[in-house]
Amino acid sequence: CCPWIDREELCGEKLSCVIKRDLVLENPLELHLFSLHIQDINDNSPQFDEELINIEIQESTDRGARFVIEEAHDADVGQNSVQHYSLKKNDNFVLAADGNTIELVLDKALDREKQDEINLLLTALDGGSPQRSGTVVIHVTVLDANDNAPVFSQAVYKASLPENSPLDTVVVTVRATDADEGVNGDVTYDFGHVTEDVKKVFSIDRKNGMIKVNGAIDFETVTSYDLRIKAKDGLGLSSYTKVTVEVTDVNDNMPVIYVKSLANPVPENVSPGTEVGIINVQDADSDNNQKVRCSIQHNAPFKLVSSLKNYYSLVTTGQLDRELVSDYNITITATDEGSPPLSSSKTVELSVADINDNPPVFEEQSYSAYVTENNKPGSTLCSVSARDPDWRQNGTVIYSLLAGEVNGAPVSSYLSVNGDTGVIHAVRSFDYEQFRSFKVHVMARDNGSPPLSSNVTVSVFISDVND
Repeated sequence: CCPWIDREELCGEKLSCVIKRDLVLENPLELHLFSLHIQDINDNSPQFDEELINIEIQESTDRGARFVIEEAHDADVGQNSVQHYSLKKNDNFVLAADGNTIELVLDKALDREKQDEINLLLTALDGGSPQRSGTVVIHVTVLDANDNAPVFSQAVYKASLPENSPLDTVVVTVRATDADEGVNGDVTYDFGHVTEDVKKVFSIDRKNGMIKVNGAIDFETVTSYDLRIKAKDGLGLSSYTKVTVEVTDVNDNMPVIYVKSLANPVPENVSPGTEVGIINVQDADSDNNQKVRCSIQHNAPFKLVSSLKNYYSLVTTGQLDRELVSDYNITITATDEGSPPLSSSKTVELSVADINDNPPVFEEQSYSAYVTENNKPGSTLCSVSARDPDWRQNGTVIYSLLAGEVNGAPVSSYLSVNGDTGVIHAVRSFDYEQFRSFKVHVMARDNGSPPLSSNVTVSVFISDVND
């Protein structure tokens, strides 16, 4: 017989191991039958079929889910075979063993984003003495479930954008991450609930979250935008963030000059310092870009006096004289304090109204007329002429004889004057032998109110005829 006996080889898993043999004795010759009962000793450790057991479990699996594990085997029998199992303490699983059925029980929900792999140590123990054991590593791969919505890096993004920024200017880039993997973690970006006007001004790259200028940015129209941005993963979970875009002013608007009131025409006799107009200046920009200074040219008797904010009074600085200057073209220039400054100009046309401040002035200091006696009545002796620099009726001259007497008779019985032309006519025939000369006074009067007038002396000399 063999030097040692291996029960497991002879009897395998049988609990009773009996070897029957025939024994022949030669002297004396005898035949004996005997049975050899082989008792098991604990000389084998429990073994699992694999050194590593791989299991894949969805992270969304419910608590209490069971996963069957193939049991260990021990070549020994009876008390020396596998008696119980032990699972090394861990955060998620406990062990349930019932006879030959071994199950991992999920005791705490899995979270792939915290731990995507778990290694468990399962030990099988026999009942022998000394006790033997065998182990196997259970490698649990936690499969992703779409249980995480994208998370933005900021709850609110803030950006500053100069107005008139060119198309495709980058405003801000939003970024969201999704702890899931694969399609569950693929993030795309889009606008949330925003107005169509916002979509005309901004665009967003669906892949990288870059927000760019897509239309005209005008501070004077809109000073800020609130954008609602959505991040969505591959299976539809989404989250939102807010983007606040502050539009900064650029000095892109020239001041605008408004003439609110204008006394036109201005009487020429107004006193210096008289207000003749009210000017308002507006600039659609803000801050220093909105502050405006006004000025006018220095070659006119006017100035601007600041009154209320953005309002100026146009006042006279000297005496006006329509007879010297009847019309003024006053150029008002408005300049803001932007960098660089912008300016605009407006020309105000102002007329000077005539006042009857000039009497008619005769062209000569005195006039002389020569006539031969025995002249015909109605004959022209001479003419006088006066000019008035005033306008229209104020400058219209009317001639007349001042009342008086010549040799005791009214002057009008000797001479007459044409009121429109100043032509003086003889009313009668003169007689040298009665008087040789006489004087009359002619008045030139304008049509103003009140009228102004001046006088001139006309000397009439009569020459003798041999009559």
